[in-house]
Amino acid sequence: MANFIFCSTNSTIRYLILLILLLPALAQAQTADDYFNKGVNKVEKGDYRGSLNDFSKAIELNPKDAGAYINRGGAKGKLGDNRGAIQDYNKAIEINTNDAKAYYNRGHAKGKLADYRGAIQDYNKAIELDPNYANAYYNRGNDKAELGDYRGAIQDYNKAIEINTNDADAYFNRGVAKGKLGDNRGAMQDFNKAIEINPKHAIAYLNRGVAKLKLADYRGSILDFNKAIEINPNDANAYYNRGLSKIDLGQTDSGCLDLSKAGEMGYAQAYDAIKQFCQ
Repeated sequence: MANFIFCSTNSTIRYLILLILLLPALAQAQTADDYFNKGVNKVEKGDYRGSLNDFSKAIELNPKDAGAYINRGGAKGKLGDNRGAIQDYNKAIEINTNDAKAYYNRGHAKGKLADYRGAIQDYNKAIELDPNYANAYYNRGNDKAELGDYRGAIQDYNKAIEINTNDADAYFNRGVAKGKLGDNRGAMQDFNKAIEINPKHAIAYLNRGVAKLKLADYRGSILDFNKAIEINPNDANAYYNRGLSKIDLGQTDSGCLDLSKAGEMGYAQAYDAIKQFCQ
């Protein structure tokens, strides 16, 4: 009969000591990635607070992981901590100066803080690193529009649309910029395209209705305001503008009821219109 073979006491002790010495290095090499992946999974589930702890742990174990800083910054941004997010993006850029996403995300956070010029500088860098970065063109266009540079915004929306022809919001925002420049017919074309891509784009119907109202197409504008209200029954602006369109068509009673509804929903401008048209 075969006998069992046992390790000697000294051999066992030496093995355990070696294992204890190796464990920290093995744990660090694996655990940083594990924490990072856990953080990503939590972000995908909308658990941004939970993900912060995981990304922080990943950074503690691997301080040179630019991706962990970027993702932690993204989670902070989702929680409204844009200044904290910028600090993380700064660190990511310090580690990797050629990461277009880090510049893009920092620009987005700066835009949220109304630092539009700073945001544009970051989008410039992101585009320099990645000339086909459609979202960077789109967001840069938004920030130019915030600064009143509607022509510059249109150029950026053109580029975003060239790269991604199915971006309903790029068409929509280009339409808004055209409207600001008085090009209501051009704006309508863009709102048409936005609606074609996304038939539930309530604000595109609203803005197309406003463009039609400015061009004295009152019946057409009412149809668009009807659709905007159908998709979003809480759109006070749509009630207000539909009221004005009805009044222009001589439907004073119905129009004034729409103005009253808009005022009831908190649209203060409606009461000025009621005083002017409904007495």
